Amino acid sequence: MDAADVIAVLDTLDGASVRHWVGGGWGIVALTGRQTRDHRDLDLAVDADDLVSCLRALAGLGYAVETDWLPVRVELAAPGARWVDVHPVTFGPDGYGRQPDLDGGHFCYSSDAFVVGTIGERPVPCLSAAQQRRFRTGYQLRPQDHHDLAELDRLSLS
Repeated sequence: MDAADVIAVLDTLDGASVRHWVGGGWGIVALTGRQTRDHRDLDLAVDADDLVSCLRALAGLGYAVETDWLPVRVELAAPGARWVDVHPVTFGPDGYGRQPDLDGGHFCYSSDAFVVGTIGERPVPCLSAAQQRRFRTGYQLRPQDHHDLAELDRLSLS
């Protein structure tokens, strides 16, 4: 995925009034304001109440479900090696979010998990540095995870 593909997805979701936040590698880009590696996909936390609208909007861009692990996540693919990984988050009245995990538990999204970053010149809703770090625990880190954590370390030093 390149930045233009990401912006097209985000613009489409905004147009469909889908609440979303960029995570994963593109979330690191949004937080740091620069792209330092290639990204296979766009990870999105999406308000679970907007999931149907999200999938419909992405279908309009040529995305089709490739892997369905709902309610945990759904991965969509489109021609041109474009991938979007959607993570539905259910919010309580207190604004606290939960996303089911594959083991019957859940991932937590506190109110400080949601911030605004930039991709290119465009402001984008994204997951905070603290939330990005939380999601890079509990498994064997891959090279891209080490890279992203180093980018977050550089961000905290500036």
